[in-house]
Amino acid sequence: MDPGDGGSETQVDADADEQKLSTTAGGIVYDRSKNGKGGTAGPVTPATDWTPPACYYAPAHTPAQLQKKLEPIWAVDSTGHEWDLSQRNRYVNGKPYKDFNKKKTGEGYWWDSFIPEGRESAPGAFDCDKPYFWVDKGEPPPADTPEAVTPEILAHLAYAEIRVPDTEVTLAPAETTKVNLPTWAWLDKAEFKPVSVTASVPVLNIEATATAEPISLKIDPGTADAETYPASGVCELVGDKIGEPYAKGKSKQTPPCGVKYLRSSGDGSYPLKATITWKIHWTGTGVDGEQKLPDGEFGAEQDVVVEEIQAINR
Repeated sequence: MDPGDGGSETQVDADADEQKLSTTAGGIVYDRSKNGKGGTAGPVTPATDWTPPACYYAPAHTPAQLQKKLEPIWAVDSTGHEWDLSQRNRYVNGKPYKDFNKKKTGEGYWWDSFIPEGRESAPGAFDCDKPYFWVDKGEPPPADTPEAVTPEILAHLAYAEIRVPDTEVTLAPAETTKVNLPTWAWLDKAEFKPVSVTASVPVLNIEATATAEPISLKIDPGTADAETYPASGVCELVGDKIGEPYAKGKSKQTPPCGVKYLRSSGDGSYPLKATITWKIHWTGTGVDGEQKLPDGEFGAEQDVVVEEIQAINR
């Protein structure tokens, strides 16, 4: 990547003879071990117009790494004498850096700009256009780089990495129900639990963990000819579960979470949609307590066949 052109995330490894910088995604390491698993897990949709950062700055290169990166570009992909001279002046000739800052090897890092994967076309993705700049260990990045990585930025990047389980609810009766017969709905407790992602920058000793906790389930029957339980269609988390499993003898009871269809689905089915709302918060280096992030939602549709109750004429 040319200096300051806002390249996508890449893996960086330090040379063996220099202090190690072994990180991924532009200096950021992600721990996804507590994230949602499986092919049906998906990203939450923020309930507001919040979006993750479109670009950021992070430590990326040691002096030897930057030399190894730039000199071949100057030799092969030169854009002219004036460009080469300006680059050499900046990083080699002491205006303001000399010999890629090799005298400071082990005392800091060259920082670069990065675009999170999938955000290349987002507004502001190429706003982080500063050329490589040096930051000593323990010192803050320049004041004119508000996008420089912080625990809060890490929390936002971790939020974008959260994956939550599919939200297919258990129904009784299952798949096929009857007109005017209450259908019970509930979620399997084994799948219904918090998930989290931790993002860290080891060379800066900072990290943040974004955690998503399920708090409610909203049922959309897929037709106006239906009633939901409760009437709002929103089933709140009670203890460690949402809804209540159907059991024999409850057929005449009103389910705490469910739906009653008022009209047959005919030869087709109704697309019942179940959407879970996840409360998301973060904790991080130097931050007291939990900090709120926008709630997220994740939903899925499942087909429900509704049949008329057949009456017998005598």
